[in-house]
Amino acid sequence: MAQKKPRESQIETEKITINLGYVDLGRVDLLVREGFYSNRSDFIRTAIRNKLDAHDKTVAQSIERHTMELGLRDYTKADLEALRDASEVLHVKVVGLARIASDVPVDLAVQTIGSITVLGALQASPEIKKALADRIN
Repeated sequence: MAQKKPRESQIETEKITINLGYVDLGRVDLLVREGFYSNRSDFIRTAIRNKLDAHDKTVAQSIERHTMELGLRDYTKADLEALRDASEVLHVKVVGLARIASDVPVDLAVQTIGSITVLGALQASPEIKKALADRIN
């Protein structure tokens, strides 16, 4: 199985959109203008990281309670073939990014993946996502 990499800078990012009031946006722009942050995105990423750090213990306890993996988790064709050969079923539980390799055939994914729970993002072919739609939480 592939290595886990928990730092965002080591993995791809997901774009999100937020709505912010004019006054808050102006305050962010003021901090950017004063040189505290390089741009709005830098401020928002820093604010989110600070808030996540403040809840680090709670997040860690929740991950442990739900037996989830943290960071980047790749599932390769070889990983799934090994599961199939051992007659085992995979239950994906990831906080971060879960990727199913592009060379994984749909029938192999259907045969070996029992459920997918990802808090973050799941990257897989549209065909695999469609075939496993009823197993994705």
